[in-house]
Amino acid sequence: MHTNYYFLKQLGPALERHLLSRTPAPDTNTEESTTGLRFMACFSQDRDEVVLVFAQAKGKINYYKPFYIKASLRPDFSGLFFPESVQRARTNSVDLFESIVGEPGQERAVVGVRTFLNERCLAIELEGDSTLVFKFFGNRPNLLAFHGNEVVDLFNRQLATDAQLLLDGFDRPIDQSYAAFERANFEHRKLFPTFGKVVNKWIDEQEKKLSISSEGPWKWPVIQEALRQLTHPHYYLIRLEHKPTLSLLPFGDLTADVSQREFTDPIEAANRFYTSFNGLTVFEHEKANLLKLLEKRRKRAESQIDISMQRLISKEEGASHEEKGHILMANLHEIPSTPSLKSPERVTLYDFYRDQPLVIKLKPDLTPQKNAENYYRKAKNEKLEEQHFADQIAAREAEMVRIDQQKIDLEGIKTLKDLRRYIKQHSLLTEANYASAGETASLFKEVVFESFRILIGRNAKNNDLLTQRYSYKDDLWLHARDVSGSHVIIKYQAGKAFPKRVIERAAELAAWYSKRRMESLCPVIVTPKKFVRKPKGLAEGQVIVEKEDVVLVVPKGD
Repeated sequence: MHTNYYFLKQLGPALERHLLSRTPAPDTNTEESTTGLRFMACFSQDRDEVVLVFAQAKGKINYYKPFYIKASLRPDFSGLFFPESVQRARTNSVDLFESIVGEPGQERAVVGVRTFLNERCLAIELEGDSTLVFKFFGNRPNLLAFHGNEVVDLFNRQLATDAQLLLDGFDRPIDQSYAAFERANFEHRKLFPTFGKVVNKWIDEQEKKLSISSEGPWKWPVIQEALRQLTHPHYYLIRLEHKPTLSLLPFGDLTADVSQREFTDPIEAANRFYTSFNGLTVFEHEKANLLKLLEKRRKRAESQIDISMQRLISKEEGASHEEKGHILMANLHEIPSTPSLKSPERVTLYDFYRDQPLVIKLKPDLTPQKNAENYYRKAKNEKLEEQHFADQIAAREAEMVRIDQQKIDLEGIKTLKDLRRYIKQHSLLTEANYASAGETASLFKEVVFESFRILIGRNAKNNDLLTQRYSYKDDLWLHARDVSGSHVIIKYQAGKAFPKRVIERAAELAAWYSKRRMESLCPVIVTPKKFVRKPKGLAEGQVIVEKEDVVLVVPKGD
């Protein structure tokens, strides 16, 4: 919320108190006048960062202790920081907005600070009808200089359309009355686009606590309470999606170190947030992004389980193809036939499974017996489809268990080296590995045994795909010795040795999916994937194993 309309609305008056200095009358304690600090300099020494300097002049080229505003205007992050000091580099530093700064001794004084209705902008008004506007529009932040109503200069010139903006066009009046709430079908996001992610999440939590629907008139008091707190806020430094976030509402776990996370001054809150966010080490950024990615994958797995469950349930509704075949065969004498022994397009027969009539579609060009055979054939495919959905559900559930364990593992990692090692071992940033975690049901046969995933190649080409692209050096590779068969992979789990029972089970599967399926005992090669390589010129499915162990097992399928 550091660039949210409601925060900028609170930041504006606080910033104005710093930029407008009050001069006392001679020999009295009364205030004689209010004089704004002067806009002394503006420079950049970073591609997406600009520094503004305001001070009370002390001659033509000197000034008293300045007040700094540092604006970060990156597409992925924008915000304001108010440092005590800024060290300007002698090189790689460029002056900006020189026409607004003016000549030494003639710098423009600040006359006010303003915000804009329902908009993420903050303006510093200067003498001579000039205005500096910080624009925080999503991934298009910018600093604009206006003379009167028109843009005369801008920081990021690549945002060419910003040059066409008008100062009087920033205010955005919105009808936020209860009547408008009713007209919007009680959906508050249309009326309060300025709430943003944090406020909407807070509202969602209040709805859960109060057990009210996300839509309806009973939601209005929650919205009004949010507005009340946004108008008279405290400022909270929270973590949302594993990243520091500034909130105007008490949100999340504030019990730990509250004194360091709750503020009453918006400038102090902005500074603490800015340093917290930009002070994150590479390690914290990578870890936070990885946790966010895992949460996204877990939600996708949950969604896929729901879809597969709905399909399974739909298969159970009504008569199955096998039941229709049985009903047809039991009632052949009831089916009228043409002289050519063909069938009608549909027939109503007694469903002895449910004790009621059942309409069954028939193919007129087939005899009743052939129609029954057709339903039996469909039943076989239906069972295969049901098994496919069941396998998909099992794979997604195993994936969710694995993701939960990975999140626990990540919380315990404290160094960047360990984090990157863990990422590489599990290939967490590789989409192919994600496919192996969630999509391999369609690529390879998969068996989950004692929480370990066992992947089985389907043919020679598929074996190459499994071994070359979907397995990694710490995985365990198995294959029936001296005969053709499926490549089998046991996926490695960080910090866990491969249990003997898991290896035996994978070896049983490797023996079963080989030419030794019918033998009483089968020797199976077991080796870490790093000892398996495929030189150029070998046929599909062929590899060279540089180091191996052999186990004897009885071939056993699923």
